[in-house]
This record gives sequence, C-alpha cells and structure tokens, in this order.
Amino acid sequence: MKIQGKVFVVTGGASGLGAATATYLVGQGAKVIMVDMNQELGLEMQQRLGEHSVFVKLDVTDEHAVKVFFDNVEKEYGQLNGLVNCAGIAPSAKVLGRDGMHDFAMFQKVLNINVSGTFNMIRFAANLIAKYKLKAGEEERGVIVNTASVAAFDGQIGQSAYAASKGAVVAMTLPLARELAREAIRVMTIAPGIMETPMLKGMPQNVQDALGQMVPFPPRLAKPEEFAHLVGHIFENAYLNGEVIRLDGAIRMQPK
Repeated sequence: MKIQGKVFVVTGGASGLGAATATYLVGQGAKVIMVDMNQELGLEMQQRLGEHSVFVKLDVTDEHAVKVFFDNVEKEYGQLNGLVNCAGIAPSAKVLGRDGMHDFAMFQKVLNINVSGTFNMIRFAANLIAKYKLKAGEEERGVIVNTASVAAFDGQIGQSAYAASKGAVVAMTLPLARELAREAIRVMTIAPGIMETPMLKGMPQNVQDALGQMVPFPPRLAKPEEFAHLVGHIFENAYLNGEVIRLDGAIRMQPK
C-alpha cells in the first residue's frame, strides 16, 4: 500500500514511538490523526507537523468515545487506510514485593489499556477500513500495526502485568489477520526491544549506555525513528501479514 495520500490513525501519538510514527507518515505524504491522553504534547505535535495532521484527545478504552471518534474520522476524511496502536503503559511491580502483594487494580489497568484499548481501536478501525472502495490496481484496503514488546517473550521480574498484556497483543495478531483477510486488511505486530523513549532519555547517560551495551548489535538503544521506518515498510510490503517482528538488535532480556 502506498502511504502518500492515505489516512492513518496513530494512538499514543503525542510522544515516543507514536510521535515518531506520525512524523514519518506525514513526511511520506499521509494524513495522520494522532490520539493520546496528553493534550499539551499532542497539540505541540499537531503544530509541528502542520496541516496534514490533527490531534484528538482520546481514551482508547472508552467505547463510546472511540465510536464517536471514528464516526468523525469517516465524516471528515471519508476513509481510513491504517491504524498504528502505540498507546500503552508499562508499570513494574512484583507479585510479592516489599510493600505487599501486586496491586490487583494496577494489573487490571495495565490489561485494560494495553489489551482492551488496543482491541477497541482495532475493531472500530477495521469497520471503517472495510468500507474503503478499492481503486484500479489496489489489492488491499488497509493495514493495522500493533505494538507489543520483547517482554511478551522475555518478561523480566516485576513485569507480570506488562508481559501478560503484550503477550495478548502478540496472540491476537494471527487470528485478526486471518479474519480480516476477507476484507483485504492486513494485521502486523512489532515487538520493540529497549527503545530510546522520553522516559529512558531522562535517565543518567551512564545508565543509558549500560542498557545499550546489553544489545548484541548494534550495542545501543533503538531509536523511535527505526520503529517508524519499520511501520512504513510494513504498510508498503503487501506480503507482510499475521506476523510479529522483533525490533530488538537480537537482545534476549535477562530475568532482572
């Protein structure tokens, strides 16, 4: 699928992987709707990217709000060609910690945002993408790209909730791709390793360097732009479907 002239929704678009993805897509000539809960950063992104982007504050777990959002996308743009799910949270807590057991409400919150929120966006996006009228020479209506994590495979101590949530995103990839094939919609997932996110960039440089040295090659933190370029390749390579790609420099996380 050609990116230029197409319409995409990017969740978590105000910062990190989502912001890098939105920036890349706009640079390739796409129209991008960024959604996030951080309105201040979201509006800054909208101003930075210009007329081909717009920011909407949205809770991806709110069924009614998400329905209204996609209704508005359809009215404004008349089509949707892709969704990139980057919204998520990653708190760390042990099942049996110094302060007691893992908070159950936090476990539920992680799964609600990372799994239910992702699925909520997928179902409404797929419903709108499926309405796209294929033009001559086109073989697909759209693409959905989800964000998992290497924690889905190598979860560390304290990551029970996060690893479970990202494992669920991995697990839904193939059945979604199989089901949506009849609508000419592809579904892919990226499992990033240690990314140079705003949170990590706020750490001391020696800590960043130590984390980077854990990666076999290249021995550094992954850049959000590398994630964004992979999203772009997935959109443009029509034979990528139903698969999870580890973007991790061959790292396998240790227990802690």
